[in-house]
Amino acid sequence: MKTPQCNRLDQSGMSLIEVLISMLIFSFAILGLVSLQVNAVKVSYGAEDRTRAALMANEIIATMWTKKTLSPSLTSWKTRLADPTVSGLPGSATGTVGAADANGVVTITITWQEPSSTTTDSYITQVAMP
Repeated sequence: MKTPQCNRLDQSGMSLIEVLISMLIFSFAILGLVSLQVNAVKVSYGAEDRTRAALMANEIIATMWTKKTLSPSLTSWKTRLADPTVSGLPGSATGTVGAADANGVVTITITWQEPSSTTTDSYITQVAMP
């Protein structure tokens, strides 16, 4: 009894549908990686802005400690904070220094808004005289 032999032409290579399915899976993987990269860039910009806000807050804290006062003159600091070329924060950033509480702790708040965002970001820190 003879065994049936497979036709070599029927078994050689991949079919067109297999190639299309593999290309579709590969495309979804690449699309996912691009989306991941976009989100990483957004988070990186946010971290950079928070770092700049912290530097601006540390600037007014250094002024407070140098002058040994919890209520320094804020005019020049607020002007530098609102200027994006100086502070590096997007848009027109604003800063407030609250009044000292019973323990002599002052709250400093810096607020800014990303150009592509509808929400505002803020950096809040507290300082006491050493």
